[in-house]
Amino acid sequence: MTRARKSLIDLSATPYYHLIARCVRRAFLCGNDKYSGKNFDHRREWLVKRMKLLSDVFAIDIAAYAIMSNHYHIVVKVNKNKALDWSVDEVIRRWYKLYKRGDPLVERFLNSEKLNEASLHIFSGIIATWRARLYDISWYIKNLNEYIARQANKEDNCTGKYWEGRYKSQALLDDKAILSCMAYVDLNPIRAKIATELKNSDFTSIQERIHNYKNTPKNSKQSIQKTELFEHKSQPMQLLKLGSNADPDTIPFRLIDYLELVSWSSRSFTCDKQGEVSENVLNILAKLNIEEAEWLNAIQHFRRQYANFAGSKVRLMNLAAQNQAKWYKGVG
Repeated sequence: MTRARKSLIDLSATPYYHLIARCVRRAFLCGNDKYSGKNFDHRREWLVKRMKLLSDVFAIDIAAYAIMSNHYHIVVKVNKNKALDWSVDEVIRRWYKLYKRGDPLVERFLNSEKLNEASLHIFSGIIATWRARLYDISWYIKNLNEYIARQANKEDNCTGKYWEGRYKSQALLDDKAILSCMAYVDLNPIRAKIATELKNSDFTSIQERIHNYKNTPKNSKQSIQKTELFEHKSQPMQLLKLGSNADPDTIPFRLIDYLELVSWSSRSFTCDKQGEVSENVLNILAKLNIEEAEWLNAIQHFRRQYANFAGSKVRLMNLAAQNQAKWYKGVG
């Protein structure tokens, strides 16, 4: 049975979510359509650009993404506190990036007109609504999917639905779920045999992270502190940075460890490239408190391993009890 979105997105449980949207009919985001003979790779560029533009507007950061032939994956972090700290002017500025036509009361406010008590009450309600929508995942996806649908329908010279009725979401309840889901998303082209190496996995966050890391000048004699600073600076500006538990504005994992872990994981999908597990990879898995086989299963079957919530058995059982549910998939 379809569940209400408000029961699936619970920011008090986690700010991290895995989002998936799929095209309906024989619609293509990319690649060669054997029916029309057209190539639609440029639509992936539309999606990535729009996704990043929206993350500059919303209090929603992109942790990972992969744009496939007829669907996409995004791992996001909702920064509710950031949105709550915005000034009234900042909320209006961001909202007007999405919608050029505002409310007459807002226009009067911007023109420095004095509002009476009743008007101020209505104005405050408008700002509160806009603020809430600017950290709402459903509004983020609405602004992403509607834009792409209009562009694609215009190009195809047709009307009608472009996307399935609802996007799918998975709440990522702990660090292990966040990292394994990010790797699952980043490895999509490798798993689908569209690419053989991460650097050739077009329109993925891992390709973007690798490119930035390799093209940032480095000093071989850097101290540990400077190495961590380099890792911070070498990451894409429009992606949520990997960092440490000490920095709440980053993903609690070092960039260099994530790149090594995903690189090793990618070779597990290519038998002729599979090699021994390095000591560093074993140490990384130990930090995550996850066995090699469990990790490889997660990055292969993450979407099917869990339903709307992903995390340890304890976290899933606790959340199920909190939501008065008998059981969540993944508990076993």
